[in-house]
Amino acid sequence: MTTIKRVFFIALFVVGLGSLAHAQSDKSGYPITPVPFTAVKVTPGTFWGQRLQASREVTIPLAFSKCESERRYTNFSQAAEHLKDPSKVFNVDGVMGYSFDDTDPYKTLEGAAYLLQTYPNAQFKGKSLNAYCDSVIAVIASAQEPDGYLYTARTQNPEHPHGWAGDRRWSKVEDLSHEFYNLGHLCEAAVAHYNATGKKNLLNIAIKFADCVCREVGPNPGQACVVPGHQIAEMGLAKLYLATGNKKYLEQAKFFLDYRGKTTIKTEYSQSHKPVLEQDEAVGHAVRAGYMYAGMADVAALTGDQGYIDAIDRIWDNIIQKKYYITGGVGATSSGEAFGRNYQLPNMSAYCETCAAIAQVYLNYRLFLLHGDSKYYDALERTLYNGVISGISIDGGRFFYPNPLQSMGQHQRQAWFGCACCPSNAARFIPSLPQYIYAVKDNSFYVNLFAGNETQVKVGGKKITFEQKTNYPWDGDVEMTMKKASGQFALNIRIPGWVRGEVVPSDLYTYIDGKHLGYSVKVNGQEVKSALKDGYFIIDRKWKSGDKVQVHFDMEPRLVKANGRVQADKGRAEIERGPLVYCAEWPDNTCDVLSVLLNQEPQFTMGTKDIMNTTVQTLTTDAQTLTFDERGRLTAKDERLTLIPYYAWAHRGSGNMAVWLPIDLSATTPALPPSLASESKVEASSRRMPALSAVNDRLVPADADDRSVPYTHWWPKNNSTEWLSYTFKEPATISSSTVYWYDDQPWQGCKVPDAWKLYYKNDAGEWVEVQNPTNYGTVKGAANTVNFTPVRTTAVKLEIVQPADKSCGVYEWSVK
Repeated sequence: MTTIKRVFFIALFVVGLGSLAHAQSDKSGYPITPVPFTAVKVTPGTFWGQRLQASREVTIPLAFSKCESERRYTNFSQAAEHLKDPSKVFNVDGVMGYSFDDTDPYKTLEGAAYLLQTYPNAQFKGKSLNAYCDSVIAVIASAQEPDGYLYTARTQNPEHPHGWAGDRRWSKVEDLSHEFYNLGHLCEAAVAHYNATGKKNLLNIAIKFADCVCREVGPNPGQACVVPGHQIAEMGLAKLYLATGNKKYLEQAKFFLDYRGKTTIKTEYSQSHKPVLEQDEAVGHAVRAGYMYAGMADVAALTGDQGYIDAIDRIWDNIIQKKYYITGGVGATSSGEAFGRNYQLPNMSAYCETCAAIAQVYLNYRLFLLHGDSKYYDALERTLYNGVISGISIDGGRFFYPNPLQSMGQHQRQAWFGCACCPSNAARFIPSLPQYIYAVKDNSFYVNLFAGNETQVKVGGKKITFEQKTNYPWDGDVEMTMKKASGQFALNIRIPGWVRGEVVPSDLYTYIDGKHLGYSVKVNGQEVKSALKDGYFIIDRKWKSGDKVQVHFDMEPRLVKANGRVQADKGRAEIERGPLVYCAEWPDNTCDVLSVLLNQEPQFTMGTKDIMNTTVQTLTTDAQTLTFDERGRLTAKDERLTLIPYYAWAHRGSGNMAVWLPIDLSATTPALPPSLASESKVEASSRRMPALSAVNDRLVPADADDRSVPYTHWWPKNNSTEWLSYTFKEPATISSSTVYWYDDQPWQGCKVPDAWKLYYKNDAGEWVEVQNPTNYGTVKGAANTVNFTPVRTTAVKLEIVQPADKSCGVYEWSVK
């Protein structure tokens, strides 16, 4: 992948939050009012200050640069050319990547809008960021059809549009066209840009497109009665309603939800298998689901529909009780990028898409605003510190699409993806983080997240200036100062679940170390007491300028086990400290972290380590590794095991990593003795094959659907002859070979080969097929063994013929 030169913003911060223009309206429709990102200044150099700096200096410039180099802007300009001259058409299918590529500029503009509010003088490519955004918006506007329709996958070539677009508007919107998905992201970006700048150039584009949808889509005669195949329009239209006051946008969002499960396509994949009010389990594509559930919360709040509130509460219970990873991620399987069965939470094959984690933040945020219970922020915090930021490198320039909880080196961060939803989603999400810290309801001020910052906000009609100073999440001390305050109101401080002895708000995970953490709260040096209400410590008093509140949370390493119904975690433990999940990774350990066995009562020492020019806190403990010696005997060796925060893994190269570590002997995987294949040099017909080391790691699948062991593949190549080869350390006599084929049909692009053969290298250095081979089997996920006449050689080659429209993949290839 081409390396894009890092482009830095040059920013001059506007002093004084009170001077910020065009701050977001405090309207939300929810019982609890958010404190907008425009009212919160995160302290530079702090944990989140560093993340926001990386977003400003790296992530958003990278995303804009990719929109240029990956033809995102070209799609709009070519659509504009066709509108000016209908004789000009452009080849879309096979050239334009995906039908939702339009959303990459939308999402990046949204992130830039958040930055513009705080850094109005930011520069990009020799001009102000504000002016650059306006130039992008002008390109987008040029592609909008006169009636408001905006979809470059069709407008560039209406007679031969993108293959996912359908032959007419909305005809494939429940399947692949993503027209409403594009609308949703456009609305989100437009409202953010309007709130940040006060300009309506992007908002007017969104209004025209939304008006077009409202005219042409609905339950009435002459309208297309269809709903989004990929949800987010529900959220976007709700925001557009709040920004404009036009109720038809809210009604359109509710129509999309009311008619889900009642139109043509009914499938769990897109949560259309039954009407939403009847749903009680999180199923299907995890990002679509998360966006829909957040949209349901919006509609519930804005309409007061109790049925929607009851439905989303049931679904949330199912997620948090049965489908929620310890990292706060969701989505167990790559098949459909989807939720799995209840308690199906594999580690190495965990999908946990970054976008799905972001969607969980949106959902939990909205449920807090709806119900006011801290349990939603307990889940939000876990997802934020682990499931979300693990998907974004510390420097903001590389990304994960899935976020597994175990790896053998087959997972690497990338600077971009062909399907670029995760990088552009990161570009819009991280700059919006300040809006999640506080909230207000009547005479109550909620402190939900702990981060160095200052905010100005109205509580009970009076403006206060409030400051936090803290080194959270590295320690549990938080100093809060009323820099400007007068009058009585309630300060509601969230006491995190991890302090109260609750890993998550369910029995899915529990602490097993017997520790009982405490906390204390002092006002002006005097300790105060309060019973917790919905997880909040409430101090209701008359406040004055200069009052200080000191909060201390005990923060120690904790040992966690999963519910016994989670098969993947049986006999294993997870280690965490505060809100951070920890993992063992190869660069910090001389042992194989996948063969380690924790002590029954591990003791930890604290340390520090620099990763990507930032300091992280480490945990070190005694452990053992189990191995088979050259005689096949099991041996144990004492080790010192070092762990790092999960979000910091995969910054120092590829190798083994694990979150859940064996603590019971039954869960251990002793290191296997070397084999002929494992000690051979592996080569392949393609240099870009991922996880090539998987073919000789001696791990075989349990069945055809097992995604818990690594595999390699030739995707996206097809209709070709490919090969793998082993070069031995020294000549060996071989007479048998076994292959485990990877096949992910019908969802993905890999299938067993049409044919395959085995070759050896003769004394002349020529490849010769083995003699008298038995059957060359093509059973997926099972041992396909071929026996042949013994031959002494230095190398062996596996040659495969790929299907015409599919690629091939291999779990394991052994030679004896």
